Amino acid sequence: MVKVTLVKSPIGEVKAVKGTVAALGLKKIGSFKTFEDSVTLRGQIKRVAHLVKVEEE
Repeated sequence: MVKVTLVKSPIGEVKAVKGTVAALGLKKIGSFKTFEDSVTLRGQIKRVAHLVKVEEE
């Protein structure tokens, strides 16, 4: 399991980054979601790594 927390706002980012944050289900700073680890998820995290904090569970 992977916990992804939004720590920085996507305002001012390109459309693809904003879409990835939305696809992860993160809306407000401090919001988090827990996901099963997968290759697809890792790709999304890599794209928005500068905006999120990732914790292994």
